[in-house]
Amino acid sequence: MTQASIGVAVVGTGFGQKIHIPGFKAHHRTELIAVYHRDRNQAQAIAERHGISHACDTIEAVVSLPEVQAVSIATPPFTHHGMAATVLKAGKHLLLEKPTALNLQEAQDLHSLAQHHNVAAVMDFEFRFIPAWQRLAELLQEGYVGQKRLIKIDWIAGSRANPERAWNWYARKDQGGGALGSIGSHMFDYISWLFGPIKRLSANLSTTIIQRPDPVSGDYKPVDSDDTCSITLELVDGTPVQVTLSAVAMAGRGHWVEVYGDQGTLVLGNANQKDYIHGFTLAGSQAGAPLTPLEIPERLAFPKLYNDGRLAPFIRVVDHWVTCIEQRNISAPSLKEGVYSQLLMDLTHQAHTQQTWITVSN
Repeated sequence: MTQASIGVAVVGTGFGQKIHIPGFKAHHRTELIAVYHRDRNQAQAIAERHGISHACDTIEAVVSLPEVQAVSIATPPFTHHGMAATVLKAGKHLLLEKPTALNLQEAQDLHSLAQHHNVAAVMDFEFRFIPAWQRLAELLQEGYVGQKRLIKIDWIAGSRANPERAWNWYARKDQGGGALGSIGSHMFDYISWLFGPIKRLSANLSTTIIQRPDPVSGDYKPVDSDDTCSITLELVDGTPVQVTLSAVAMAGRGHWVEVYGDQGTLVLGNANQKDYIHGFTLAGSQAGAPLTPLEIPERLAFPKLYNDGRLAPFIRVVDHWVTCIEQRNISAPSLKEGVYSQLLMDLTHQAHTQQTWITVSN
């Protein structure tokens, strides 16, 4: 028997148009019903471009459509709470981009609404769905490194290294901008997934590019969101973790996770600056032997690759979402994991402001 499609609306047309719309079109179980843009004419143009039936300029219009069973939100963080709350209160399933919200209270409110309305609310924490990362998780579970001694994470990117890149919400701390929200939200999720809960943390956040040009007037406007983060963590099991994040490093080394234990070492990395998904490799060493490349099993491979590396793991996130919807069984990464990531981001800001260690209530 043919399974019925799930009617989906996409809210947000930046990343939403680049990844969400093609992802839902590619998935065999989802049907695009509606698209939202705050400008009605823009919404109509995007709907026509992608062959989508309904163009909406309010979230209320989106959730009022009976054919829409599920909504994905890919708008800036400062809009997440209001939009997602409307979706959840309407009893629609939710796929939410990171960071979850502007603060822990907003994130917890969304999680409570999802539970109250018994809907599937998941986060787009796509690193959990990349083959090399999944193999790293397996090897850690199998005890490849033994007792962990040190974890080192470097995510050194140059996406905002050009000081002439236009000022927008990303430049504003009060709107959820900054490297911590953009990439730190992912980092906190995969640390808890791969290594377990965090006991305490300290942090130093900096803004190295302090002004950017307004895209309309050309006048320079102040930037108060972080673009570089240095974070020290201690896991509940005692393992030290050192994290460096930057969005302003020209010719940065990319994204690397190094795990050192008493039996072995694992190094996951990607030096590709143009595509933060394509290019991950995994190397390992046991008993002090030289690091050697480790094969990623075919069973973990993406069934299809796309020019934009973000699309294949996003389609796996959609797979996960569809399974959660159909089985009425919410598994990670859900809004629960979104709340934990948000908690750790809030505590990082607190640790930076107070310049002290902050204990995490797990």
